[in-house]
Amino acid sequence: MGEDGKENRTDGENIGPGPDADKPTTLSGGNWAPGGQNIRTGACAGEAVGTRACGRPGWTAGTRGEARTRTRGCCGCEKSHRPASFAYGRFIVFPYRRYMLARVRSAAVLGIDAYLVDVETDISNGLPSFLTVGLPHGAVKEGRERVYAALANSGFVFPLKRITVNLAPADIRKEGSAFDLPIALGILQATGQLAGETVERRNGRPQLSDYVVVGELGLEGRLRPVRGALSVAVAAKDAGLRGVILPAASKAEAGVVQGIETFGATSLAEVAAFFAEGRPLARAEIDPTLLFGREQADEVDFAEVRGQEHAKRALEVAAAGGHNVLMIGPPGSGKTMLARRLATILPEMTLEEALETTKIHSVAGTLPVGAPLVTRRPFRAPHHTISDAGLIGGGSYPRPGEVSLAHGGVLFLDELPEFRKSVLEVLRQPLEDGSVTISRALISLSYPARFMLAAAMNPCPCGYHGDISRTCTCGAVGVERYLARVSGPLLDRIDIHLEVPAVPYRELSIERDGEPSAALRERVNRARRVQLDRFASRHGVFANAHMTPRDLRRYCRVNAAADALLKTAIARLKLSARAYHRILKIARTIADLARSAEIESAHVSEAVQYRSLDRPLG
Repeated sequence: MGEDGKENRTDGENIGPGPDADKPTTLSGGNWAPGGQNIRTGACAGEAVGTRACGRPGWTAGTRGEARTRTRGCCGCEKSHRPASFAYGRFIVFPYRRYMLARVRSAAVLGIDAYLVDVETDISNGLPSFLTVGLPHGAVKEGRERVYAALANSGFVFPLKRITVNLAPADIRKEGSAFDLPIALGILQATGQLAGETVERRNGRPQLSDYVVVGELGLEGRLRPVRGALSVAVAAKDAGLRGVILPAASKAEAGVVQGIETFGATSLAEVAAFFAEGRPLARAEIDPTLLFGREQADEVDFAEVRGQEHAKRALEVAAAGGHNVLMIGPPGSGKTMLARRLATILPEMTLEEALETTKIHSVAGTLPVGAPLVTRRPFRAPHHTISDAGLIGGGSYPRPGEVSLAHGGVLFLDELPEFRKSVLEVLRQPLEDGSVTISRALISLSYPARFMLAAAMNPCPCGYHGDISRTCTCGAVGVERYLARVSGPLLDRIDIHLEVPAVPYRELSIERDGEPSAALRERVNRARRVQLDRFASRHGVFANAHMTPRDLRRYCRVNAAADALLKTAIARLKLSARAYHRILKIARTIADLARSAEIESAHVSEAVQYRSLDRPLG
């Protein structure tokens, strides 16, 4: 340090690493410069490097070999001479220059849908700082450290100025790491490191304002996948933008959306070169219709199940109409084995269902990396220790729960009475409405939750009530108390109550396989196509299980014999109005499987048999 407290450096002294490892930053000619390069410090026309136009040096005089003291500000002459810039190490300081406001389009996910966010970056004079506003939370705030390191390690310069980043609209809380890339691009644009001070369409170069940009940055400048890529692409298309740029690992998911450009990049440098120099990025070219045509082998098959033909028939009816099913039987009777094969006979997903299901799994982070679309119906089997928030969704910032992750597929609850009562009761709304609404003090979100509920339970605590080969030790009171763990309103929302007895040895020892899942799925698909045609004009109704009371009056008319049988069953079993509607829906599905336009008495009789809990067990 000099006598006046100012910093001293010797001409030619190595003052630290430059942007390139083999080009250290040195002091040359009284100027800070990376790699030994001089920087023009004077502001007057015709000024020599390192000196001012008035003839006074930009550095205090000193004998050759002695240290020179860096001076800043006016040299004392009549003109105002201010240094344009100086560089220290990897960073360039712009002491007096005011840069333009940079704006980059990005997006954030709210629920399962995305909305556009303007990432505004302002760089001004003041003490070096990096402030992010617009209700950033968690990973968004920490992103400034990732941006700082990524810019430096990618060969760019980070301005030691006052940096303010605003995420608009500013009244919605932002979460996640997807804003790293747009913030970094905003800094590069504001400092003129992207093709000058502005990014314009020059010589065919893309324009930054035409694209939605999302991506998480690593400290080395590489891009990591983000959640909700499909939702972001849909939002960009709805806004009429040209395309979306995101990490290469998320490119396939966003590429499902047709009508926009989807580019994937592996690093910040690639994205900067795309806008600054027009270098091409890898583009996603995916035809969603081809994804459904791929043959996908199931890991399990109904051919492996020995016996239980009655249970197989009931599950076929459940799959054909989208009905909920509860299986009751002793331990080892095959309840779990049957339930895990239920998803293999469900009808093929439509593109609309696949897109909605993919959005949910992408937002929740359960979509496999590189998977473009969920084309197989999901099967979720949470443990009975799950909390109500884990099942229904929630948290301080709501996330989808198991009921939403099972949307379009099967939610299997094994050992149903072992779940906490509060957990089971939250199933009422999604079973009835096909969606779940989560309300918090600052936000309220709705998630789709139209799934098939498959549950299994023992008939009593010991599991052998009604078993002819074992004696139950629970007693009548113990059986009633055990069954009371599942409330009546919840049981009314389950269409099929199915008894699954133990399999006798002679059926277990049969060598031949049972009917395969493919054969059952063919019949299920045929019946489901009838229902899709039936409800073509009804929004949100895809199967018989989704019918409203108005639909029941229109599509579930019964003949005289079936009506008399139904009246007798309701009187003897004392069924509720909801149970009556469930029987009509099941009978309609059985008639569809039989290719019958009218519900007959045989269809009603089979449907009544699937309400075993409405009569004493055993």
